Amino acid sequence: MNKKSKEKLVFWLFLVPALSSFILVVVVPFVMGVYYSMTDWTAVAGQEANWVGINNYRSMFSDLEFRYSFIRTFLFTLLSVISINVVALTFAFLVTREIRFKNFFRAGFFIPNLIGGLVLGYIWQFIFKSVVPSVGTLLGIEALEKVLILAEPNLALFGLIFAFTWQYAGYIMMIYVAALLNVPQELIEASQIDGANFIQRLRSITIPMIAQAFTITSFLTLVTSFKQYDIIVALTNGGPAAIYQGTTVNSTEMLAVHIYSVAFKYNNMAEGQARAIIFFIVLSVVSIGQVYYNKKKEVEM
Repeated sequence: MNKKSKEKLVFWLFLVPALSSFILVVVVPFVMGVYYSMTDWTAVAGQEANWVGINNYRSMFSDLEFRYSFIRTFLFTLLSVISINVVALTFAFLVTREIRFKNFFRAGFFIPNLIGGLVLGYIWQFIFKSVVPSVGTLLGIEALEKVLILAEPNLALFGLIFAFTWQYAGYIMMIYVAALLNVPQELIEASQIDGANFIQRLRSITIPMIAQAFTITSFLTLVTSFKQYDIIVALTNGGPAAIYQGTTVNSTEMLAVHIYSVAFKYNNMAEGQARAIIFFIVLSVVSIGQVYYNKKKEVEM
């Protein structure tokens, strides 16, 4: 056996365990999921899954709750991606400047990311329900005293975005910090000598130099926002109720929570699986499109 053949053998020996795990844990369940999404499977022992074709997909798109959940998920994702990246980039600029205790600030901004989503949700539920009204009473601000953030559909959505941003911005900040530290300081110094102000330096030097970081952070925040589950369950559990086209729906029941409810609360496993397949397809298309667009912008910059 020559050297090249030995290298190929070693390559496959190292690859096979990971590839086998991926096939068994991801590919096989996905293929089975596609099949079950076209049956009336309920996961009840002894009950056979009968073929129903695309009926589950037809009923899904005619379901007002699913359509409303889809719209709210896109809205939540859009606002979360913007807020997380704006806050994270602001933090990154702060902790890369020559200020005292900058390492303390870096750690402090990152720590919320270490808190589990369920715990974080219960913390912010306590803050929104008890702390905010108490602060309003203490300061004599009637609007804060009487506001019920988690009881009003739109305020509850913004409460979720606020809590999610608080958790995830520190993690995204670290990516921006790494990118900002790689911006050549001689370019910044030369622009300062030429009289460029902060906005001009930001637009002409900093943003083009950290364009690759924008691609990564946008992808991470997009995918994570779409799949958000634990914070929603702990903070609002999908509520409060809202009216959509004459039907009562859960105002913060994003797609991940909605799929879980259909599959496990209502025991419609096949319908839940069909919705999960559509969720996967939409998320794949949106995330690939976002990466393609950002990569194209990188080249233009």
